[in-house]
Formats: sequence, C-alpha cells, structure tokens
Amino acid sequence: MVANPPSQISDTQYTVENPAAEVEAIVKTPPSETEIDLEFLYTRDIEFRQETIYFIVVDRFYDGDPDNSQGINAELYDPNRQDWGKYWGGDLQGVIDKLDYLKNLGVTAIWLTPLFEQVEELFIESAAIHGYWTKDFKRINPRYIAADDDPSLNKTQEQKNTVFDRLITELHKRNMKLVLDIVCNHSSPDTGGSKGELYDDGVKIADFNDDQDHWYHHYGEVTNWEDEWQVHNCELSGLATFNENNIQYRNYIKSAIKQWLDRGVDALRVDTVKHMPIWFWQEFTGEMYKHKPDVFIFGEWIYSSPNDDRAVEFANNSGMSILDFGLCMAIRQALAKYDEQGFYLVQNVLDLDYRYNGATELITFIDNHDMHRFQTINPDPDILRLAVILLMTTRGIPCLFYGTEQYLHNDTNGDDNIYGNNDPYNRPMMESWDTDTPIYRDIRKLSGLRRLNPAVSMGSQWQKYITPDVYCYVRRYRDSRCFVVLNRGDAVTLEAVDTELPDREHTCLLTGRKFEVKDGKIYNLELAPKEAIAISHVGERVKGQTIVRVQLNGVRTQPGETIVVIGDCPELGNWDIAKAYPLEYINSNTWFAEIPFNESAGKLISYKYAMWREGSSPLRENLVSRRWVIATEGTVKWRDTWASGRES
Repeated sequence: MVANPPSQISDTQYTVENPAAEVEAIVKTPPSETEIDLEFLYTRDIEFRQETIYFIVVDRFYDGDPDNSQGINAELYDPNRQDWGKYWGGDLQGVIDKLDYLKNLGVTAIWLTPLFEQVEELFIESAAIHGYWTKDFKRINPRYIAADDDPSLNKTQEQKNTVFDRLITELHKRNMKLVLDIVCNHSSPDTGGSKGELYDDGVKIADFNDDQDHWYHHYGEVTNWEDEWQVHNCELSGLATFNENNIQYRNYIKSAIKQWLDRGVDALRVDTVKHMPIWFWQEFTGEMYKHKPDVFIFGEWIYSSPNDDRAVEFANNSGMSILDFGLCMAIRQALAKYDEQGFYLVQNVLDLDYRYNGATELITFIDNHDMHRFQTINPDPDILRLAVILLMTTRGIPCLFYGTEQYLHNDTNGDDNIYGNNDPYNRPMMESWDTDTPIYRDIRKLSGLRRLNPAVSMGSQWQKYITPDVYCYVRRYRDSRCFVVLNRGDAVTLEAVDTELPDREHTCLLTGRKFEVKDGKIYNLELAPKEAIAISHVGERVKGQTIVRVQLNGVRTQPGETIVVIGDCPELGNWDIAKAYPLEYINSNTWFAEIPFNESAGKLISYKYAMWREGSSPLRENLVSRRWVIATEGTVKWRDTWASGRES
C-alpha cells in the first residue's frame, strides 16, 4: 500500500475548539524543510511468508490448569473425554506449557481457535468448544484462563495480567507470533430459546429474538448456495447472522478486535468470509491496518479455488489473503486418495497462480478442523510425510493442524469422502509429544529452511519433471535454489533432471544422501518407494538498512522483457533506467524484488515501474510517479499494480 502524499493532510477538515492544537497532536511541526518527520506517512507491513503456522483447537490441545475446566456450567465438561461435543479441558496455560515443544518443532506462529466468551448451553448436543458461537467479543472464555482472572478485556487492558497476556509474553520471548481466529459473520444459534444474545463487555446490546435495532438479518437459512444474496444475508447452520449494514454492529466488532490487537495479537484468521460482502471486509481490514499497520490477515473462503471467480476477487481485493482450499484438495486427492492423475492435480492448481495477486501469501494446508484428517482418508504414515514435505516446500505459507506431527487422528464415524466434514472426530485430544517422529524431524528441518532460503518462502516455482507418481520442482529466488523430489510410487530411476543447482556435490536435507550435480542436472536419479528429496542452495542475501519488498501485479511480459523500478534516489538509479533496480518474475501476474535502501532510508522518494525490452525502447508506466517515505530501518512492502505504459 502506498502512503498518502503530504498534501492530503491539509485537505482534512477539523471542527474542534482548538484546531491548531488538534493538528499539532497529529503532526509534529518540523523544525526545517530538510528535517521533516514523515513517520506518519508510511506503514510497515509484517512479513509472514517465512512463518510456519500451527493451528490449535484450544480445548483439545493440553490441560495446563485443571481448576478452570468445569467453567460456569459444569454440565458442558466431560473429564473422561468421551463426549465429543463437550469441553475436555484444554486451555491457554496448556499452550504455554507446550511452547518449547512447538518452538523446537519449528513453529513460528500459533493459530488458536477463537478465545471469545461463548454461550454456555448445548446446541444439537454440542457445546461451543470450537469458539464460533460468541456471546461477548470483548471477554475471554473463562474456561481458557485462570479461575481468578478477570475475563474482561476492558478491565484488564492496563494491567494485562491474565493467562492470555502471559501467553503473548512467552510467545514473543521466543520470537513466535499469535494468530487469533475471529468471526464477524455471526454470533450464536438457538440454544433453548436464546439466540444471538450479544454483549459488550458484559452489557447486553443485541438479541436476535428482540432485534429492535436491526443488528441481525432475519431471512432464514441459506437454501441456494449459488445465490450470492442468500450466501451474504441468510443463516449458516442456524447461526444468528449479523447485519453488516448496521453501523452500531460495525463499530462494535471493529472496536472489539482492536482490543485484541492492543493486547499483542500479531495476525488474524477470519472465519466465513464468503458470507459477508466484500465492501464490509475492505472497511474492516482498512481499519485494522490503520490501527496496527503490521498485522497480517487471512480469511476462510471455504472450498475456494483459483477457478472460483468470486473467491479470487476476494483474495485480490478484500485486503486479506485466504486459505488455499484449492491446493489442499489437490494434495488430498493426489496423495491421500491416490487419484490416477496424481501430481498433475497439484500442478494444475499451481498453473493458475497468476489469477492471484499474492499467490506466495496464500495459506496452505492438508487438513483442518472442518474436514477429515489426512490419515482418516489414508492411514499410511509415509504418505502423510510426503504431503507434509510438499506443504513445507511449495509456494505459500504452510499451516499444520495440531497433532499432524504425531500422526494424530480418530476414525470414529469416519468415511472416505474427501469433501466430508466429520467433526468433531477430527478434533481428538493431543496425546503424544514425541520430538523424534519422522514428521516432527522433517518439519523442524524444513521450517528452518523456509527462514534460511528465500527461494522457499518468497520465490517462484518451476516444474522440472512430472508423472502421476513423481514430482520434481525448483523454488527460485535470485541465486538461491531449492530442488524438491517427491515419489508416491514404486522405486524408479530418472535419467536426468534439471535442478538449477551449482555443479558440485550436494546433500539432501531430509535423507543425508549425496548427489552430484553436473551441468545443473542430476543424472540417473534413483528414488526409493515413497521417498522425498530436498536440496537447498542459499545465495547471497539482500542486506540494507531498510529492505523494501516490492511486488508488482497486473503486467504481462514476453520472453526477453524485464520489469525494473526507477526513481529519484541512488538505489533506483536517479531516473537513469540503465541503473534501475530489476524485479524477479514469480508468475505471469507477479514480479517481486527486495531492494536495499541505505542512503535514502528515512527519506521521501518518487518511483515508477518500467519494462526493459531487448532490442526495443523501454516501456514506462503512464502515471505520475508514486511517492513513499522509506522507513529508517526494518522491512517494508510495496504492493502496486502496473499502469498502462508509454514508449520511451
């Protein structure tokens, strides 16, 4: 996002008793023209592509504090853990107790199911153990914190002395991030006559059955899932659906989530985004970025795919990334189901990455709390391992469902329908904490690889060899490479595979096998059944006082054409296109680069993009130059769209 130009400050109208004092509070008067403090003109954007996310259903992870398990309604708690619809005791102290286990696994970000206060009644024989039937968005579920903790965010905002706050502290001490799961579409279902009773820090403000201020839609349940109006306005599974046109509701939900950000939450996962119009999400994400510019946000557009125009539009224009259901389903079909098309299904999805403006920031996964666990479809641990290795090395930000590294699954009432939703049996209690399982070791290595090798976290992906059973690809960024081979079938020998690796001997990160690369290729590559190979080569990293990660979308190039950034600063060539900074091709819709700024750090610069063409004049964007204040240090991202060009 490009910062607002300075002229926009003077366009704002103030109607206060002391306008000069109000302006002074917002913008400090600079001492001189050369010492302008332009801090307010730019925002820093958190970089999430190097993260490894671990998704936890809080109630089913670990009981660190037995004193809070019964909650205010002991009938909803099953100490024997036999009733799948009731609470089993997992809490935030349990997450704290296992942070070192997760840190050692290579996890860098933890996604927790919603922590809001829930209704304390059963609905269809189930309690709100998942966290999606919220009663009060400004209070913490008492079952997750200490018995003597005050659940009110308002009352504990200054002290920040709850178990939740200790979790934040312990996470950040380990350089780990917290992803909070939020739901803006609905509150609670009908639980014995009470439906959609909503509270603002303990004060009742709305009631579906007495909705005088129109906080809710009242159109019944969705009957036609192809009707966009119904999807936006009707109920999902009987849940009281908020009326996003009500400004009271919008102000409430935004203020509530801002309080969680103020407590230290680093990222947001947003539930059921397809059930609200995109304008609401644009307003919501805009407010969140304004409040905390470095928050990362991703949403759940269930069963999204690159062939779904509405899902793609949402991913490109809502202000958030999305969970990559398309790739998830392809991996499950290719590996868990052993579809005869095999890895072609995966490649077919990746071939459509150009439809997304941010394919490298899609959240990738192989299962979650709303579908069969991978091993319920295919119990073979070696196939699960292949799926995890693919997840950790392909483009996107990998997200692991809790217990995958321990082969956790429960087949109660399971079936083999790949699209089935067999909760709650996909949410068993975490039982094992073995730090030496094959998958645990792989995740640890590959998570480290993602942080060490920028090709894996930010680079392009190039298929090098593919059959239904064998998949070879290269991740590429600048002079860094990662070569990956997956074999779901029997033993096979590949005559020659291009690796793009330097000519020398290389060692597989996963197996320790040695491979000789000659002319960039491995000859007579022998693969054992269900074997995976990952070879990393890390080139020189970009270094600078400030690193700007530039992403340009919307430009189509031909072979021999390169996109460059030109500007009025030394780092961008001082408008000399021969000295401009080149971007790197990611896919046919995305060019990317890391640009180091030293001399211009902390200064206002102007820039634009150009297309460098062999044998032809450069093609420059047809627009007045963009402007940005470069942060004095750290990492910043520019996300721009190509403007139609003019011949030089």
